[in-house]
Amino acid sequence: MMKSEKQSIFRPDGTPLAVTFLVLPGCSLMCVACAIDPLRAANRICGRQVFDWRVVSLDGAAPQTTSGLPVAVSGAFEAGRAGDFIIAIGGFGSRGALSGPELAAFKRAAGAARAVGGIEAGTWVLGHAGLLDGRAATTHWEDLEDFAAAFPEANVRPDRYVIDGPVVTAGGASPGFDLMLHLIRSRLGMSVALDVASVFIYDQARAASDAQPLVSLGRLDGHDPRLAQAVRIMEAHVDRPLTVAAIARRSKLSVRTMELVFRRAIGESPGAYYLRLRLNAARRLVLDTREPMADIAARTGFSSSAAFSRAFGRAFGKTPSAMRRG
Repeated sequence: MMKSEKQSIFRPDGTPLAVTFLVLPGCSLMCVACAIDPLRAANRICGRQVFDWRVVSLDGAAPQTTSGLPVAVSGAFEAGRAGDFIIAIGGFGSRGALSGPELAAFKRAAGAARAVGGIEAGTWVLGHAGLLDGRAATTHWEDLEDFAAAFPEANVRPDRYVIDGPVVTAGGASPGFDLMLHLIRSRLGMSVALDVASVFIYDQARAASDAQPLVSLGRLDGHDPRLAQAVRIMEAHVDRPLTVAAIARRSKLSVRTMELVFRRAIGESPGAYYLRLRLNAARRLVLDTREPMADIAARTGFSSSAAFSRAFGRAFGKTPSAMRRG
């Protein structure tokens, strides 16, 4: 990071990060969801507001997506309310969506923020605002040739997403989700990122620098495949938990090696992670269903309702019944 640049948002930090999403007409609804929903899930998993976002449009009206569905916004884009991280989300019709004054306002907002980003054709906004000169960047793979020609001072790459100092770009919906998982992992740790990925049954196999057209094959980027194997075994045995020794045996690891893998990647023991995985599953059932507590206890591998209630209370600070009541 250059000395003149602000401290990266991609570093361990549990304080709330204020994010402004500028949604442009003609963008993909999936791009919007993949940018916002991982942050929403992270807030829920952490039990507090670790991400605080606003969704805005250029004029305050609800922009219509390519599916015909409008996106509700809280108001018009204001340069003075950029927050920590401002992200433009656009589609193929967004290349020249901002006028001269709007581009100037966006550039002011970017200067006030700690980071600025573009997803899919939102990257064109950054380019037109002069924010990509001397920076590495990407956009949707179908647009790469035109993008490189339009911004010759940028180092245009075919990567899924690119982080170059305070400037962040992603090629589309799935790379945008990858980027948000990377943000969550960088700030809150691998464990929270794994939990967020699990909420969406999302497997991320590719690194940021992988070419966009390659298809994801099945694991969160950057972590040990032995960890992925053990976690999948745990997920398949939530209702009837296995011993750590049995999980290690099925993963073709010694117990000691599995302990080291979990400590290094997640920062906790396999047993602690397994318990938390089961309790997170229980919390979703408590909040999202009307199932009796005894059934939830059985479905998440607890021998009795009393044992379930005690473990739940220790983890979340209130009993399952109290959490359901709100």
